[in-house]
Amino acid sequence: MNTQDTICAIATAQGGAIGIIRVSGKDALAICDRIFKPLGSNRQPLCQRAPYTIAFGRLEDSNGSAIDEVLASVFIAPHSYTGEDSIELSCHGSTYILQRVMQLLVENGARPAGPGEYTQRAFLNGKMDLSQAEAVADLIASNSAAAHHMAMSQMKGSFSKKLKDLRGKLLHITSLLELELDFSDHEELEFADRSKLCHLAEQTKMAIEELAQSFKLGNAIKNGIPIAIIGETNAGKSTLLNLLVGEEKAIVSTIHGTTRDTIEDVMNIDGTNYRFIDTAGIRDTKDIIEKIGIERSLQKIKQAEAVFLIIDVTDAESQLKEMSNKVLPLCKDKHIFVIFNKTDLVPSFIPSLPSCFPKDTICINMSAKLGKGSDTLHHALTSTFGQILQTDNTVIVSNIRHYNALHAAIKAISRVQKGLQIHLSSDIISLDLRDCLFYLAEITGSEITTDEVLGNIFKHFCIGK
Repeated sequence: MNTQDTICAIATAQGGAIGIIRVSGKDALAICDRIFKPLGSNRQPLCQRAPYTIAFGRLEDSNGSAIDEVLASVFIAPHSYTGEDSIELSCHGSTYILQRVMQLLVENGARPAGPGEYTQRAFLNGKMDLSQAEAVADLIASNSAAAHHMAMSQMKGSFSKKLKDLRGKLLHITSLLELELDFSDHEELEFADRSKLCHLAEQTKMAIEELAQSFKLGNAIKNGIPIAIIGETNAGKSTLLNLLVGEEKAIVSTIHGTTRDTIEDVMNIDGTNYRFIDTAGIRDTKDIIEKIGIERSLQKIKQAEAVFLIIDVTDAESQLKEMSNKVLPLCKDKHIFVIFNKTDLVPSFIPSLPSCFPKDTICINMSAKLGKGSDTLHHALTSTFGQILQTDNTVIVSNIRHYNALHAAIKAISRVQKGLQIHLSSDIISLDLRDCLFYLAEITGSEITTDEVLGNIFKHFCIGK
């Protein structure tokens, strides 16, 4: 990809009243001046205008025929999104007009931009690091307040700052170790205190592991936090799913074993997307198809962030005992909501859990059939997940490339710890430290040098961004 060219692209979706075309590169102003004729009292060409100003004028072809009356916004390097001279042409949203303007720009020396090329230039010109650039794509794709908040936090540099702090500490100790190598003839000299290095390595590993562990939640926020609805047959799982999503998504029947496969739908509650997964009722059965459905139910528990364990209050004691044996072992490190359903049939029901359930298990009385208790359930979900992204300093990893780099960094810092334990020489420990530094730097892009890697990252962006 030639970064010296001047590029152009339609930056807005089709069908709107206004369409914006972005032009960026060293010849952006000159190319636009060839087709833009200022109107009104100020007839200065765009190249003579002050930055951050808007000019009103007409776009004309080589024959002087008017194409559209537009507003041209002027941005002068380095103070633009890409760090280059840029013009944004606000046209009427006609598909014909936008395509005709693009044709004129190409005829006058610009070329159509590739996917993500504007953001790639912003990265190459030092306007943002690579993790911030990737957050731009997440911001565009965000479909909930939580996903938007997470992308904005990364785009503003919270993740980058965390990595910078970690790399700063590692660079300091690496420089001390390498200084020892310069004085290798003096074995008694030790610039790096080994006990402090052990402490630093442990702190660093814990910080990186915390970032890596956040990936599961970050991925869930982007795609909807997965919640498995589990219980025995006829406990009310499908009725609850229908209540949550507001439509008859699942078949409800008094016949046991109606649901034989998983049914999923996404619901936004107070700005966070939740992916509710109705599953086959768990019971002993000889039906081969139902058995497959139950196996899938157990797999969904493993993949979920939270579990709704539905208990029919008319048989609560028996079902709690059965579910605690079959389901609880799969719910380690998951949020568990025990929903006592059909309380309309037993109005005096008082919830009680066996001691085998975690202390932070949330109990909710409901009648899914009558819609009673749904507000309480919504509040419990918001209290559990809705506060995660309330502060701008919260760093949650949501990119698989970042996750893989963090895991490689963990392996490298673990080698450092092992090397210290067995008293390896400074040069070997220093190599492992540099590996850790490399993987952390790879996330922000300072260690990525090939166009192939960058092209793979930006090819998933939309054109115009």
